[in-house]
Amino acid sequence: MNVLAETPDRDGAYPRLDDAQIHALAAEGRRYRTQTGEVLIREGEENYDFFVVLAGKVANVDGFGGDERVISVHGPKRFLGELSLFTGQAAFFTSQVREPGEVLRVPVDRLKAVCARDPSLGDRILKAYLIRRSLLIGRGAGLRIIGSCFSPDNRRLREFAARNRIPYQWVDVETDQDAETLLRELDVPAEQTPVVICPAGQVLRKPSNAELAQAVGLPAPQPGATVCDLAIVGAGPAGLAASVYGASEGLETVTLDEFATGGQASRTSQIENYPGFPTGISGGELAERAVVQAEKFGARFSVPARARGLEEREGNYVIELDNGGEVTARTVLIATGVQYRKLDVPRFEEFEATSVYYAATLPEALFCRDDPVAVVGGGNSAGQAALFLSKYTRAVHLLVRGKDLGETMSRYLVDRIETTPAVETHLRTEVRELLGGHTLERLVVEDERTGQRRELPARALFVFIGAQPCTGWLAGQVTTDEDGFILTGPDSDEPGPQRQSLLQTNLPGVFAAGDVRRGSIKRVTSAVGEGATAVQLVWKYLQSTGRVADDTAATPR
Repeated sequence: MNVLAETPDRDGAYPRLDDAQIHALAAEGRRYRTQTGEVLIREGEENYDFFVVLAGKVANVDGFGGDERVISVHGPKRFLGELSLFTGQAAFFTSQVREPGEVLRVPVDRLKAVCARDPSLGDRILKAYLIRRSLLIGRGAGLRIIGSCFSPDNRRLREFAARNRIPYQWVDVETDQDAETLLRELDVPAEQTPVVICPAGQVLRKPSNAELAQAVGLPAPQPGATVCDLAIVGAGPAGLAASVYGASEGLETVTLDEFATGGQASRTSQIENYPGFPTGISGGELAERAVVQAEKFGARFSVPARARGLEEREGNYVIELDNGGEVTARTVLIATGVQYRKLDVPRFEEFEATSVYYAATLPEALFCRDDPVAVVGGGNSAGQAALFLSKYTRAVHLLVRGKDLGETMSRYLVDRIETTPAVETHLRTEVRELLGGHTLERLVVEDERTGQRRELPARALFVFIGAQPCTGWLAGQVTTDEDGFILTGPDSDEPGPQRQSLLQTNLPGVFAAGDVRRGSIKRVTSAVGEGATAVQLVWKYLQSTGRVADDTAATPR
């Protein structure tokens, strides 16, 4: 008789709970016996319950009922689920009983109550769930995106899934022999690709980002007549910090982002100089932790929700969304950040859809595994990208315009790059041409000192150069400098005491924080500090105008 082996816990994803923790959870749930084959959590199910295995064994399965893959197997004192349990997303795998026994079932709201009383338990579960999400992404579990590597829509969907940390498997119709058969079975013609097969089994044909978000349970915009205390536009580090502090202080807080939470930080594979994380933390995990934390205090998120206009109406501010909706708020924090600039070289737009990236995280690394790549830029983001990609690719060419990496990059990154054999640094070097067929194959680069040009092999190009602020949607409502960065405090046109508030714009009750603000320090920690500070200024403004909600605490802490 074959014994079903339990998956070892090598990285903290599958810890066991102790007797005291199980006892505390049992007071909020119920025990019941299980039978072989019973499904506890079904792929595609939203708002599922928390389960602890008390006896027997349970397997997590991807592609349940079809081309199944066992992800992990768990026995007594282990708990089921992953990050989607906290975020409200659909489950990305099925949990099925493989050996009969007993489980403890706890509703999510009761689980959160137990974790509020026992933070160590909450930390253990959240840490495990974050690691499980990363493992799912690495395994290619969850969604299946079927499309051509030459399709801009295919690239858009993969990038949206990657930035929102949605596990997915990409099936390339150009190289996968079974892809064409699958499309015929689904009765999907080529012009309706890419296709997304969701965990619940629904098939989306060439979906928009909003349609994909809805299918996996990402929070959708909920505009209405209700006026919130604070609307935050942009969910990067500054916006997320303001979401946590605003909601924790009792402000009705709504946070919008047109693409994903985390901003530029979520595009970073490893942040090693963030206080409190001596071994580093990925930008994606940092964002996920902040979202869970903010939602715990009552903040609401809407992704994707693109702001296209801001106007004052009847004493409030109205944010117009590109889907025709509106969000009305007493105060607004603009934290829309910046976007990396594009290279001004021939054929850049042609290759942008297939071979150019503005992020270097696990999905991008897996996509160009074992291929030579190039990273353009001399800042910390470029350095972190080069080091991360060197673990997956054959060679990384780091192309820097400056004469010394130390001019624009943190010393710890410079030291590591100089001792990493797979990273070759090219100083005083710029890209002049992109070469290849349908996808990138080589770069033509020029040494500015000698004017000599040469070719470098590169199947992917990662661009981290300069930045332009995301302020076009404001249409002149808020004062900016000639480059589009928002002027605040003494630089703004706002007269009187508000002019002395560092983050105050020219509009009373409208603040700016993070990279979008002129004079800000372009570091994650600084953005977080500005986001938290903005909430203090929002409080002062609401109190000075007598507009603090009746059920809100008297003073922020």
